[in-house]
Amino acid sequence: MGDLPRIEKEGTDMTRRYYQDDYDEDEWAERVNMFADPGGNSALRRASKRNPRNLPCPTCKRPNRLTPADRAQGYQCDACADRDEMGGY
Repeated sequence: MGDLPRIEKEGTDMTRRYYQDDYDEDEWAERVNMFADPGGNSALRRASKRNPRNLPCPTCKRPNRLTPADRAQGYQCDACADRDEMGGY
């Protein structure tokens, strides 16, 4: 499949890792271009020159956690989302 990253490791009981083989080539390419961790459970968008990861998390206020696309979706950083969804801290 060319230069698209391949996810090789399984997730934990609380997360599901998706494999390149779970998608056809076009769907996988779209995930790789859209998400920061295309095989993981994060919804955060991939950073780029046009979408830099330069915004703070609205929950924990840590800098450089979100992109403008993440903020437009109303997201928080992965650590805060994991805490809220799975409990902990």
